Amino acid sequence: MYLAARVQLVLPPRNRTLGTIDALGIVGLVGLLVARYVPVARIIPFWGCTFRDTTGVPCPGCGLTRVADRIAHFNVLGAIHANPLGTVAALVFALAVVASAIHLVFGVPLPDLQLNDKEWKRVRWAAIGLFLANYGFVIYAYRVLHWR
Repeated sequence: MYLAARVQLVLPPRNRTLGTIDALGIVGLVGLLVARYVPVARIIPFWGCTFRDTTGVPCPGCGLTRVADRIAHFNVLGAIHANPLGTVAALVFALAVVASAIHLVFGVPLPDLQLNDKEWKRVRWAAIGLFLANYGFVIYAYRVLHWR
């Protein structure tokens, strides 16, 4: 007999206490501001992918600097071309910035997602699958489509 999983979404009372989403929002804000205003890839002479330079194959993180730069300049399609999963992560950070600002300024509570062990196992397997699919796409886009 199959029992449906019970994902719980808890909404705490109004508060302004710092939490995980607030931390992600602060990190996201700093990262997107740096990506927007500091040309890191041009300033640091050794910036680049040593793995790709050595093997000719992009690493799983190839394109993340371009993703951050393109998201900070509102070029979502260009960010997807650089690294699709990195684009999703950058957009989640941007959403965390907005959610954190609303939470800290107005005291609006942020929901807390509570998963049991079985649900966390599914989340981990899904994350591994997404990572592998994204890496396959990055290799394909770099080697076949010549996207940079």
